[in-house]
Amino acid sequence: MELDEQIEKANRRARQMEATHPRALKARYDRSLGRVVIHLSSRLDVAFSPRDAEGLEGATPAQLETIEISPSGFGIHFPELDADIYLPALLEGFLGSKRWMAGRLGASGGRSTSAAKASAARKNGRAGGRPRKAATASMAGGS
Repeated sequence: MELDEQIEKANRRARQMEATHPRALKARYDRSLGRVVIHLSSRLDVAFSPRDAEGLEGATPAQLETIEISPSGFGIHFPELDADIYLPALLEGFLGSKRWMAGRLGASGGRSTSAAKASAARKNGRAGGRPRKAATASMAGGS
């Protein structure tokens, strides 16, 4: 495929995306709410906690004050942190890479509590706790 053809194809995809996805018009950090607020071209405002977004989780309010919007309106950039949020992914509920999101999900799963989990922990405790892992030949000094 020729370069001109590739460029035209990319331009068509960009026009299609602009026609079907909302873009960021304004973005700000609201200190009183502790949220990043994005005003969209669809007239909807979206807000999220920085601690829930990859690259922003440890940010101070001062680091969140300056927010830049990409020319397309699909990217939000935090220059003080060199962090970016891709708006279409944000609107789908993804605030980071797949690996980062999986880590967050795994961490929250480990903290979850339920009556069944508490009952299983008590039963396991009465039985002597979690069984020790069996030593393998390599761990026992074998070759």
